Amino acid sequence: MSTISGRVAVVTGAGSGIGRALALELARRGAKLALSDVNEDGVAETASQAKALGSADVVSGKLDVSDRQAFFAYADEVVSHFGVVNQIYNNAGIAFSRTVLESEMEDYDRVFSINLLGVITGTKAFLPHLIASGAGHVVNVSSLNGIMAQPEMSQYCAAKYAVRGFTETLRMEMLMARTPVQVTVVHPGGVKTNIATAAAEAQLAREGDDDPELRATADARTKLYNEKFLKMPASKAAEIILRGVEKNKARVVVGNDARALDLLVRAAPTRYQAEVTKALRRMYR
Repeated sequence: MSTISGRVAVVTGAGSGIGRALALELARRGAKLALSDVNEDGVAETASQAKALGSADVVSGKLDVSDRQAFFAYADEVVSHFGVVNQIYNNAGIAFSRTVLESEMEDYDRVFSINLLGVITGTKAFLPHLIASGAGHVVNVSSLNGIMAQPEMSQYCAAKYAVRGFTETLRMEMLMARTPVQVTVVHPGGVKTNIATAAAEAQLAREGDDDPELRATADARTKLYNEKFLKMPASKAAEIILRGVEKNKARVVVGNDARALDLLVRAAPTRYQAEVTKALRRMYR
């Protein structure tokens, strides 16, 4: 029996990328949907596509997951509309690239407020309703960078490692209390989304997009990520994630790259750092 058909699923960051792909695959599987994104036009387009796929009930709206008060209010609105909520997919996130030495504390605040605290807030806002449903599921999207670290991504890695720790702790608590809520942490590898492009544009907007050298560096790095790393179609990633949800998997690692690097980290937890650094240095050159 499907654990998705007829259930009410909440997806954050549904305006593009993995969030949109999750929403559309959930629609194909017969879920009712509450979709949100900071990009109101993007999430409206996702909702339109989900309805065209035959989803029985779809609502969408603008939500900044870093706004705690707004997130709790949003949860109340979703419950008021559907009467019940079964699943929450805490997917919204941003990327950021800067060395620790060059970073400002505000950089950490911004990334943590979305990538970590947004996940925690979403879980806290919806968890009582998931328990009340009698068949709940929390799905928190971490990253390959919640398994392995990467230079110049301390904000992102720290947040994604923390998402992993938070989610695994939540699962243990649900098991201890015999609560009717399943918990899954997701570690996608290189998925073809606009996350690298969006990160570069946001950084240029903050640091000066009229600087030719900065623009050239950002463009080169974005091209590298989009061509070498971000290869799996988001639709394929969504299928893998939802297969894991249907099987009540505690952990879903998405992509051959993520699986291979997961094995490398476990086999050589310190040596991998030197090997990955060497490989990245060659690629950047």
